[in-house]
Amino acid sequence: MATENKAFLSVGDVAKRAGVTVATIHFYETKGLISAWRSSGNQRRYAREVLRRVAIIKIAQRAGVPLAMIKDAFDNLPSGRPISAKNWAKLSEAWRDMLSERIRALTQLRDQLEGCIGCGCLSVETCPMRNPSDQLASKGSGAVLLKD
Repeated sequence: MATENKAFLSVGDVAKRAGVTVATIHFYETKGLISAWRSSGNQRRYAREVLRRVAIIKIAQRAGVPLAMIKDAFDNLPSGRPISAKNWAKLSEAWRDMLSERIRALTQLRDQLEGCIGCGCLSVETCPMRNPSDQLASKGSGAVLLKD
């Protein structure tokens, strides 16, 4: 699809090159993750730098980084220029602790499930996730043992 100015991309161009749908591009725009402006024909136009932002969004989402956290990170970057390798290092550093904690929690969950399922009988006596007589109710709702 041709654009008025080859320096700028239409929403269809961005979607095709980024490997997402047009609806996804519109969604990212409504969430403030990317921005566009209107051409003289009232069509959305994007700077080429938006492709790198969409790539980072996709990578971060695949790693489990919430959109709100991605937006916060983008809001702290210089606007109007491409995201550099230095910017990416800063972004990934900020997400590293959150991802490490998530990995730790998932590993703990996996190991506890293996121990419970591995016994073959799912014994209430040996299961590390049991809650006899609802003794944990005073500590909050949900799987509070998994948070330790």
